[in-house]
Amino acid sequence: MRATAKTITRSLVALTVMMTMYASALAHVAEGGADGFLTGFNHPLSGWDHILAMVAVGLWGAQLGPPAIWLLPITFPLMMAIGGFLGLIGVPLPGVEIGIALSAVVLGVSIARQARPPLWMCMAIVAVFALFHGHAHGTELQPGADALAYSLGFVIATGLLHAVGITIGVLRRWKVGEWGVQGMGAGVSIAGLVLLMEAVNW
Repeated sequence: MRATAKTITRSLVALTVMMTMYASALAHVAEGGADGFLTGFNHPLSGWDHILAMVAVGLWGAQLGPPAIWLLPITFPLMMAIGGFLGLIGVPLPGVEIGIALSAVVLGVSIARQARPPLWMCMAIVAVFALFHGHAHGTELQPGADALAYSLGFVIATGLLHAVGITIGVLRRWKVGEWGVQGMGAGVSIAGLVLLMEAVNW
């Protein structure tokens, strides 16, 4: 129970920090940058493909435990920012929608099966998929919008979604909750398959 309380506390702290960053960033973006920040912040929240994968990253990290519980949610935004930059400057990345859909499938299956590959492999999987998500965000930047504020927005939103996944992962401390988490993983993978079929026009 102490471990559970500690995990809950850390998750709440992470959420609080992210919300503080959100409020601070919104208060300090330059005039004309607020729209870019809000657009970037809302982008990961506007599609189930992004929401499912980003929550799943936090959920898988919670399932794996330390240090993955922190390293995966750090790896994803960092690599997503790189993917976003590539999208912003117009560097093409083939199969973006397929990669995004596959991220939900792979992460969901990993959670459902309680997969525990080596940490470096977990980070590599998350990093590759983060590039696709980031690239999709980057290419959506509207002309004239503040690129830095936009990028900051989608990175913070991503962190919040990871924190949600970590918080949900607390349920696995109980046997029924563990089954529930695995069921959520199965649901994410099924949704990912639907998205994948749409991406390949099947």
